[in-house]
Amino acid sequence: MKKILISFLIIFLLVGCSSSSEDAGKKEGGDEKGGTLNVAYMAQPPTLDPHVTVSVATTEIGRNIFESLLAFNARNEAAPLLAETFESSEDLKSITFKLRKGVKFHNGKEMTADDVVASMERWRELNGKANTYFSKSEFVKEDDYTVVLKMDRPFTIAKYILATNINFAAIMPKEIVENAPNSGVKEYIGTGPFKLDEWKKDQYIKLVKNEDYQSPRSEPDGLVGKKEPMIDELYFRMVPDTSTRTAGIQTGEYDVALQIPYDNVPAIESDANIEAITHPEGFSTVVFNKRNGIFSSEKARQALNLAVDKNEVMMAAFTDEKFYRQEHGLLSKEYVSWYSEKGKDKYDEYDPETAKKLFKEAGYNGEELTILTTRDYEDQYQIGVVIQENLKKVGVKSKLEVYDWATLMEVREDDKFYDLMPMGYNPVTDPTQINFLDSRIKYTGWSNSPEIDKLLDQLMVAPSDEEAKEIFGELQEEAWNYLPAIKFGDYDGVAAVRTNVKNFEMFQGPVFWNTTVSN
Repeated sequence: MKKILISFLIIFLLVGCSSSSEDAGKKEGGDEKGGTLNVAYMAQPPTLDPHVTVSVATTEIGRNIFESLLAFNARNEAAPLLAETFESSEDLKSITFKLRKGVKFHNGKEMTADDVVASMERWRELNGKANTYFSKSEFVKEDDYTVVLKMDRPFTIAKYILATNINFAAIMPKEIVENAPNSGVKEYIGTGPFKLDEWKKDQYIKLVKNEDYQSPRSEPDGLVGKKEPMIDELYFRMVPDTSTRTAGIQTGEYDVALQIPYDNVPAIESDANIEAITHPEGFSTVVFNKRNGIFSSEKARQALNLAVDKNEVMMAAFTDEKFYRQEHGLLSKEYVSWYSEKGKDKYDEYDPETAKKLFKEAGYNGEELTILTTRDYEDQYQIGVVIQENLKKVGVKSKLEVYDWATLMEVREDDKFYDLMPMGYNPVTDPTQINFLDSRIKYTGWSNSPEIDKLLDQLMVAPSDEEAKEIFGELQEEAWNYLPAIKFGDYDGVAAVRTNVKNFEMFQGPVFWNTTVSN
């Protein structure tokens, strides 16, 4: 009997050791760690240095390598990332950042205030918005783990600019930043969950797990909180052709494919091995030329707002209601710090008969209007077609001028070249990023509203977040009166993910930390 008990104990211990060994390679919930994740990506980034470009590709790949003091949480609020905490002074003219201790760069060096100051000062010079708003400000080292942003004026929305996702304020080693040309750093060394291993131009960018990554301790929350590199190798394969990306995800060549065409979504959804993930992609508008032509008249802009069926526009552009939402808010409901109902009554208006009268009062006399558009973004072209049809119904003639995207970007700067221009915008995280509002930045469409400019100035220096939100409500209402552009709605993009991938998310782009893959 004693021998039987001893044998049983040995078997029990062996089974226990075996289970522990297997579980050591698994994440809680049974997902395996390790392996290789292949991503079919749309375009090659010009650089991986986030300080020097507004390229979306640089952001989406680079944020796996680099991190910033602040980033956006799931509620689109600015929250600490490399900062442990941040606090504004009572007069709102300074922000104090307490840095997380023990954070290491990919070269093994610990991140300190010297690195942060050098990085933030370079970003302040190279980022257009930071250079505008922080031109008389300074990042100062207080001690090895404390940095203070000292500003020349109270600036309520500073934290949103510091947390910006595009052209973001990546923290790099001081010695790399100080020797870097404005065209971009020569070495891509950050604090992020993955490290750059290889870049073969026009083929792939290979990242590998940062074994020494120091993750925040809080729960995953948008772009902040726990960030664990669960996969060994992360490949971004450059696949600009949409049909090739779709075919590759179906055959299993890729584990994740981004920007799947809407027409291909039914095929993706019918495949039991693939999941289609819809995610916020941007918002659609038509921008008016307010410097020359009929739409320099506010009445004519109001007439078009009454003449165009916004649901018809969004359906033509995005084919199915599951890919878009009719939304008046310049910052939509996901942006809880800013969202306002103001202006919704103007968005909801649709009255072709009144539109005819307003066009006549604005001085329309049968001339042919020019709608500038492109087929490089099919949604923008389809919006142009619907606007042309709606104008015809109210007795207004128009023509479509269609160009490739690069040419359109050039000719739209000519204030005598067009009357209307459909345009899509990436989601913005604060009102200062809505380019068609501010008359002082000389953006195409040429806004000229002293009232909107005044409200933008008040918003920037509001004494509290609550008051800034209230001012934005007034600004949004004024924008629906002045109509620098008409917002038609928000739209989604679609990513395809094979079922061997777990815990993948889309939040202001793809999120690959905390993701697992079984190969």
